[in-house]
Amino acid sequence: MLAAKHPSAMMRTPTSLRALIRGGLITRRSAASAVANPAAAGWGLHRRFAVVAAAKESGGRSTTTVSPDKQGDAGKKAKQIDLQPPKGTRDFPPEEMRVRNWLFGHFRDVARSFGFEEFDAPVLESEELYVRKAGEEITTQLYNFEDKGNRRVALRPELTPSFARLILQQGKSLAIPAKWFAVGQCWRYERMTRGRRREHYQWNMDIVGVEGVEAEAELLAAITDFFTRLGITSADVGIKVSSRKVLQAVLRRFEVPDDSFAPVCVVVDKIEKLPREKVVEELAELGVKEAAIDGILDAMAMRSLDQLESLLGADAAAVADLKLLFSHAEAYGYRDWLVFDASVVRGLSYYTGVVFEGFDRAGELRAICGGGRYDKLLGALGGEDRPMVGFGFGDAVIMELVKDKGLLPESLKSGNVDDLVYPMNAALRPAAMGIAARLRAAGRSVDLVIEDGKKPKWAFKHAERCGASRVVLIGEKEWEQGVVRVKDLATREETDVKPEDLC
Repeated sequence: MLAAKHPSAMMRTPTSLRALIRGGLITRRSAASAVANPAAAGWGLHRRFAVVAAAKESGGRSTTTVSPDKQGDAGKKAKQIDLQPPKGTRDFPPEEMRVRNWLFGHFRDVARSFGFEEFDAPVLESEELYVRKAGEEITTQLYNFEDKGNRRVALRPELTPSFARLILQQGKSLAIPAKWFAVGQCWRYERMTRGRRREHYQWNMDIVGVEGVEAEAELLAAITDFFTRLGITSADVGIKVSSRKVLQAVLRRFEVPDDSFAPVCVVVDKIEKLPREKVVEELAELGVKEAAIDGILDAMAMRSLDQLESLLGADAAAVADLKLLFSHAEAYGYRDWLVFDASVVRGLSYYTGVVFEGFDRAGELRAICGGGRYDKLLGALGGEDRPMVGFGFGDAVIMELVKDKGLLPESLKSGNVDDLVYPMNAALRPAAMGIAARLRAAGRSVDLVIEDGKKPKWAFKHAERCGASRVVLIGEKEWEQGVVRVKDLATREETDVKPEDLC
């Protein structure tokens, strides 16, 4: 038996020593020494054991500390990690974050100016929210997996299904019309091209409860307002507009079964991306007859509402909707942005009426934004259908266009600090801290120089880097006189100012 009166005696049990070794708190040699000479092991070893024991009792993990002066693995340097983000994703260092905040600021400003309220939802959603029929490309691009609770989940590839889930969640308590917007990150495992990444941010604006095309007209007004704010004109960008009711009417004319409508939409959505022969082949694989294929392709080539009216008749729902929408566009003042293009159907199966897609007129980029009416989505998710319309606007393509047009403000090249506060020596730092606190309390953005040994030349160069408009210099002589020296970096003028007059 061990002498229980000595604290190191308890260390001799094999279980205790194994716990210490596993926890990395002692080496096997130390353990052997402790067994051979418990008195020499002493309280230090006992305390380390107590850490492990306490951690195990509380369900936590034991921790170790390593001396900062000690190098591991006999001085070997660890192999550097891969410094690039995962393929298809991006980092946002400060200079890129300034640009992102500028863009997102415009997204939010436009939405709020139209009376929309912001919402958000988890990036991680249930997989069933996105797995739909009709062979949509998006269902093959999901970042989906089974979580540790054996639930099928996915990183959201778009925001609309999350929005629909929240609307269902609101139930009858939702005030109609509801006008919501979001700016959120989305994920799609797709082939990367210019303006297409595996993660992107998307601006959505959606309206619930309005049956007429007045809702579409309002959303298109928001999109064109956004372009205008960035300095983009209708000569740079257009918005293709059509209605799924056009293709629906054509298919009925050729007696194509209703259950073929969604798969045909997926193929038609590729018309501009695939050779005609490939489109014909894919339609034929869906069981569409040759005469119907020719009729579909001829109809999709229409580029005027007069042609559409000649084909479907003036009383057709698609014709009436589109003529009214173009009339509203005239009233808003953005008619010159719109182009009728019957081939626009959008690739997602939930669209039911008017659809639209932003494009650059130079033809160098993929779609800038897109949206439309989706009155049946809530029913597909097990709820009661409501009139709904919205759009998604990604951050990647628009930034390519903004950079091509040279529309990024010069102010984004540096930070947005108002004042740089610079004490001339360490003894003046407490005074500088007080002045920085006073300026910040007044709502100014302040960068305080907190390192020793910085020369005035460095301070002024740093002020330019961070975009400061003023440098507040705290010198010994000036401080004794109760003032600080302020240099305006725009005019290069210097003045002595009392601290209380700085704000």
